[in-house]
Amino acid sequence: MGWKNLGVFALGTLFGLEGIKLLSSKDAKKVYTHCTAGVLRAKDSVLDQVAVLQENCSDIYAEAKEINEERAAKDREEADDPVQ
Repeated sequence: MGWKNLGVFALGTLFGLEGIKLLSSKDAKKVYTHCTAGVLRAKDSVLDQVAVLQENCSDIYAEAKEINEERAAKDREEADDPVQ
């Protein structure tokens, strides 16, 4: 292992330790808190949109089922009607 490799290792270790200090500072924690709050707001918004979408899908499904039942009844009536 040459001096160059040892120097790169030492610099990497130094930057790593300073990075840990930076990431655990009060300012960094404040940033993490604000980002987490934003994510929670986005999650609530997405869940609200999903609820609306589920309601709409349920309505569409119920109406489609009703249409198919009406068609089936009409087809049965036409099949039972001998005057065609």
